[in-house]
Amino acid sequence: MIPFSILDLAPIVEGGDAATALRNALDLARHGERWGYRRYWLAEHHGMPGIASAATAVVMAHVAAGTTTIRVGAGGVMLPNHAPLVIAEQFGTLEALHPGRIDLGLGRAPGSDLHTARALRRTLDSDPDAFPQDVQELMDYLSDAPRQRVLAVPGQGSKVPVWILGSSLFGAQLAAHLGLPYAFASHFAPQQMMQAVAFYRANFRPSAHLAKPYVMLGFNVCAADTDADAQLRASSMQQGFVNLRSGRPARLPPPVPGYLEQIGAQEKAMLDSVLSCSAIGAPATVAAQLRAFIERTGADELMITSQIFEHAHRLRSYEITAQIQREPA
Repeated sequence: MIPFSILDLAPIVEGGDAATALRNALDLARHGERWGYRRYWLAEHHGMPGIASAATAVVMAHVAAGTTTIRVGAGGVMLPNHAPLVIAEQFGTLEALHPGRIDLGLGRAPGSDLHTARALRRTLDSDPDAFPQDVQELMDYLSDAPRQRVLAVPGQGSKVPVWILGSSLFGAQLAAHLGLPYAFASHFAPQQMMQAVAFYRANFRPSAHLAKPYVMLGFNVCAADTDADAQLRASSMQQGFVNLRSGRPARLPPPVPGYLEQIGAQEKAMLDSVLSCSAIGAPATVAAQLRAFIERTGADELMITSQIFEHAHRLRSYEITAQIQREPA
């Protein structure tokens, strides 16, 4: 089967705190490394009560220092929030500390609300339309012979692998044009997945970075020893999405028995849409859903995310998923 990787939102659960979330992040990465996951990525989110990875490069350093072989990356850095030079220096530093293990996924969404975005770059003109130019500026800083007068130190010559992230055709167009690997956020925004992937593959231009298209797709997994237990554990993720889409972002709530029977038709329809790229169930159930998704999309790699309240149950979900990945097709 194709490689699997981990996308960790470093969830802060109800009754928990950021310190516990960050300890759990490292523990998950260490387990993922032993179980054979290729990458462990963290995402930049700001002002979110339930996510502890806002300082993404700092958390990456924490995880990379506590592991030895798994690739550690950003999935991703929201480049409109930052000066490209600063990100080049941060990821150049990470690469110097952990050679050959660092990935840099770049997105153009602010990853926050307007007020938070202003607080992040209060003295700068942050123009999302400048994202392609910012990506190329950043990649130039990381190259052997940058064209800019200012050098990224560390950073220059590090050639940290850059990925383009997206949930629409925009990212597909940019990744194809620049000849970069493409990661689609199908774990929460699957609506344009097939269209974006098809466009990327059809229009990909080989580059010094990548000879042929490479697609990684986000996918939610909530695996447990029984279908019933998995459905219960998945209710935390479902509650989280309902809270977020209702304008009430919060810490990850504990599971609720029969949650789907307690919400209205509108909330159910929303969950059916945003969580259509998901597998929930016992090992055989999840295996069938994963194989069907890979066959339908032709993905080169899956980025697995498991928003589960109890850390032990989250580890079990990733363990089951790794066992499925190792099974013969």
